[in-house]
Amino acid sequence: MWLSHLHLDHMCDLLNAYYALSYGELPARAPLPVYAPAALAERLVGFFGGLTDVLDLRPLSDGHVVELGDLRLISRAVEHGCDAYALRAEFGGQVLAYSGDCAPCDALDEVAAGADLLLCEANDPQPTPVHHTPGQAGALARRTGVKHLVVTHVGPLLDPQQATAEASEVFDGPTTCAAVGSTISY
Repeated sequence: MWLSHLHLDHMCDLLNAYYALSYGELPARAPLPVYAPAALAERLVGFFGGLTDVLDLRPLSDGHVVELGDLRLISRAVEHGCDAYALRAEFGGQVLAYSGDCAPCDALDEVAAGADLLLCEANDPQPTPVHHTPGQAGALARRTGVKHLVVTHVGPLLDPQQATAEASEVFDGPTTCAAVGSTISY
């Protein structure tokens, strides 16, 4: 599991995973690796009363690299007003980039550079120091040579379809609105 930052909308599913692994009558298995900002351990103590053997917490840092067989995961610290990381996943010559939540920044440009698929949040209608607007998401994709942009984590002040349309006005490549259960094949 990889957590970009520790705001509840990005980590609350970890509580369900912990409960299922601890009490869900699942077959015994190795602890679940969880890559996340270092402060996760102390946050979880409040929920669990202490860490157990079902989660293997592995702190992220800027430039952290994880290699799992042919899969390479690279984290970069991004601007979100807290300890936050974007992710670049490389496998079989293809690249998936994920912004997490953040404002435009050089580190995110590096993560997205030449990506086959960019998942970029477009949370705010106006520029802020912590999130992208739809236009900024489109500009990121255009500037970094992304092949396909998926607009995700659209904030409550925006309509997801309209946000995607706004991003596509700036980025001339394929632009998709993220939807639960959707897939993109290459």
